[in-house]
Amino acid sequence: MTTRVVARLIALPDQVEALKAVLLELIEPTRQEKGCIKYELLQNQSTPTDFTFVEEWASNDALDAHLASAHISKAVAQLDGLVAAEPDIRRYQLLA
Repeated sequence: MTTRVVARLIALPDQVEALKAVLLELIEPTRQEKGCIKYELLQNQSTPTDFTFVEEWASNDALDAHLASAHISKAVAQLDGLVAAEPDIRRYQLLA
C-alpha cells in the first residue's frame, strides 16, 4: 500500500515569490527519487500565500528517504524568514 502526503506551507505575505522559488526547485529532483509516484505543488487561487504538496510514495521508507534527502535539507534551511509557521506535513493511507 502506498503512502499519501499532504504538505502545506504558508508564506509570509511579502515572501510568496521567494517561497515559490524554493518549492519549485524541489519538484524535479524529488520526482527522480526511488519510490516517488506523484509529487505535485499547488498554490491556492484565493490565498496565494498557501502552498500545498500532494504526494504519493511507494512506501513509508521511500518517504523517509525523501525527507532525509539533500534537496529537502537545503530547502528546509531556506524556510526561515519565508514561512508564517512550521510546515504541516501529514501522512495518509488510501481507504477506498
